Amino acid sequence: MAKPAERMKDMRERRRARGLRELRLVVPDARSLTVRKRVAKQVSGLDRVRELEATRWAESVSEFDAR
Repeated sequence: MAKPAERMKDMRERRRARGLRELRLVVPDARSLTVRKRVAKQVSGLDRVRELEATRWAESVSEFDAR
């Protein structure tokens, strides 16, 4: 049996042959109290009226909107 690194390499090659590409994302960990506090602080500073306008606009142009 092939080693794990070889199996991963083979899998990536098969995906590339199908026109796919691996993408890795690094995001803040929402389980972290530090991150949650930072997000809460940023959210508390948002302008409610502007955020509602932005939300309405996003919903109005969304292809998933049922209207």
